[in-house]
Amino acid sequence: MIAKETIIQAFKEQFNQEPTIVVKSPGRINIIGEHTDYNQGFVMPAAIDQYIYVAVSVRNDEELHLYSSDYEENYQTALNQDLSNAPDWSKYIIGVSEIIQTKTSKIKGFNAYVVGDVPLGAGLSSSAAFSSAIGFALNELFQIGLSRVDLAKVGQQTEHDYVGVKCGIMDQFASIMGKDNHAIQLDCRDLSGYTNLVGSKS
Repeated sequence: MIAKETIIQAFKEQFNQEPTIVVKSPGRINIIGEHTDYNQGFVMPAAIDQYIYVAVSVRNDEELHLYSSDYEENYQTALNQDLSNAPDWSKYIIGVSEIIQTKTSKIKGFNAYVVGDVPLGAGLSSSAAFSSAIGFALNELFQIGLSRVDLAKVGQQTEHDYVGVKCGIMDQFASIMGKDNHAIQLDCRDLSGYTNLVGSKS
């Protein structure tokens, strides 16, 4: 786990101001139901105690100033721009932003700092945690009022339309809806259902 104070300090070093909001979204494991979410089946994922963290603040212009600690790379752009030269990691932030923008006029320019301890490429859905954290952060920063299910769908659409991954809904749902000591029994036809893990704390 990365301390909030560490993230705040890193944000200040990058943007010369404190973040307005710091959020985190967990990676996930899947107990049963591989490849069934996009076939409208049942899955049972669980959130883990490794996270993607996002710190954000509002800008006074329409620009997006983005920094990835894991890639040690910054990128500046605005919404609805050509993404052919955008680094892959930035497309998650831009995608979530632009999809939310189709639902509200509240999205403006912002600074975003991203760091995580979910291992990349380890099958723990770091990408879903990334899009979920961005969604949480922007939803709070701009007081948009999207539901958790809405945010999961935004994350899934980002993967489809901006990253080129035709994933199901399980990863985003697990990251957004996960609870300590719980697994999620999810019916992907209607996104319903929770159950406790056997032997978990009540």
